[in-house]
Amino acid sequence: MKSFASRYLLLVAFSLLLGACQSTPSEATKAADARAMAIVQLEQNIASDELAIAEDQLAALQAESPNDASLEQYQRQLAEAYLRRSQTVLQKGDVDAAATALSRARALMPKAPALTGGVNGSIAQARKAELEKAEAALKAAEAKPKAKVIDPMAESTTVVLNINDMGKLRRQLDAIAADVVNFLCDVSIQAPRTNDYPWLANLLTKRVKKLDPEFDLKLERQILRSVPAQMVLSPRKP
Repeated sequence: MKSFASRYLLLVAFSLLLGACQSTPSEATKAADARAMAIVQLEQNIASDELAIAEDQLAALQAESPNDASLEQYQRQLAEAYLRRSQTVLQKGDVDAAATALSRARALMPKAPALTGGVNGSIAQARKAELEKAEAALKAAEAKPKAKVIDPMAESTTVVLNINDMGKLRRQLDAIAADVVNFLCDVSIQAPRTNDYPWLANLLTKRVKKLDPEFDLKLERQILRSVPAQMVLSPRKP
């Protein structure tokens, strides 16, 4: 009876050991299949330019197998994909996106500076060009004449004249003449009396011709009894 019990226990132990041996390859196979699928997805995302997703997948694989040298090829492929993206967006004029993609390529391949050297130079040149363009625009804005009496964005500006104070009137006409020349304005002289028009027109014409002898000054006369003496300046439309 003892002998039978011993043999039975030995058989049970052997069955358990055999089951364990059979289950181990199954788990290993599942792990290998999952890894193979992850690598396939990584390759697909690199090929389809889903680089941020691919970078996360690569980081996960490297965390699982930090000593797996086979993953280096995917790291290089990803770096080269970022480099291609950098070149592409730089050609489209997006310097910031190009710099971002280049930084990712460098992070992935820090030991290969030659890989990113050419694009880095191109981005530096593009940055310089952007800076020069901004500086030129600023200088142009500073050089552009500032309006003295008109609103350049308005269709017209009405300036009431101080005809009872010749000092103030002269200063007004100096400012009006400057805006007429700088902003290419047509002028309507509105006055309550017929005699006001000739001398106001003469005073303005002299100032405009002094600023630009070739300027084509266009004057309109309007006698309006109900308004004070005034000039309406209308910038010419392109």
